[in-house]
Amino acid sequence: MARAERAAKKNPDGKTVVASNRRARHDFDIIDTVEAGLVLQGSEVKSLRESKVQIAEAYARIRDHEAWLLSFHIGPYSHAAAFGHDPDRPKKLLMHRGQIDRLGSRLDQEPLTLVPLSLYFKDGRAKVELGLARRRNKGDKRQAIAERDAARDAQRAMSNARRVAR
Repeated sequence: MARAERAAKKNPDGKTVVASNRRARHDFDIIDTVEAGLVLQGSEVKSLRESKVQIAEAYARIRDHEAWLLSFHIGPYSHAAAFGHDPDRPKKLLMHRGQIDRLGSRLDQEPLTLVPLSLYFKDGRAKVELGLARRRNKGDKRQAIAERDAARDAQRAMSNARRVAR
């Protein structure tokens, strides 16, 4: 049984996460998220199942009422000899027209970016979770870290108080 199949059985919602972009949540304030499908070639799907993907530098753009994922590297499939794929080609995203138009108008009006947050298989289909994000400056990152530490300290104090009360 393949690793992806085992993970799919463990996950109750049918998602098998291939890659996640944890750095995006550190560098950006995520305002909204949207799920999109990917147009892939056969060897790209096989490479995704082997987790040969780099998602950290990727971003999405809207051009001519179509959404594209750029700088998204899918490594070559190990068993595809001559019929492989271009690892860095732009991948078309599959979304509803209304979603694309709504995201495009927000990207035009505000200084926002579409960043991929995670890549996963859902019911056998490759999906990417995109985040509509605003870049954090250095002070915002420090503030977010301070808030996270304060919440962790408060949670720790609450659990210690519960233990003492018993």
